[in-house]
Amino acid sequence: QVQLVESGGGLVQAGDSLKLSCLNSGSTFIVFAMGWFRQAPGKDREFVAATTWQGHSTWYGDSVKGRFTISRDNAKNTMYLEMNDVKPDDTAVYYCAATERFDDPRQAYLMDYWGKGTLVTVSS
Repeated sequence: QVQLVESGGGLVQAGDSLKLSCLNSGSTFIVFAMGWFRQAPGKDREFVAATTWQGHSTWYGDSVKGRFTISRDNAKNTMYLEMNDVKPDDTAVYYCAATERFDDPRQAYLMDYWGKGTLVTVSS
């Protein structure tokens, strides 16, 4: 079983940096890839970034490319999202997700496990 817990959200100002963490307190052996998605009030869930658990491949959403970096520490069973030069449009609840499938981790409907989310608020 995979259990995901996000942390690191908070209130920041535009231009600041923030680092989110996602701890997998369950099994990592069945995980093919993990990713970050976000959902702003009144909007659909949006893909942010993803990585295979072995780190061979990473993907980024167009709106965060060049500003956000996804990484993972296999020894700590933890995935990170480093957010630089944040903007008010980055305000959202950020969710960590994981999939067992050898498929596209950019698609929310293909993710098998979800955390409860952590709120990031960016003030202008």
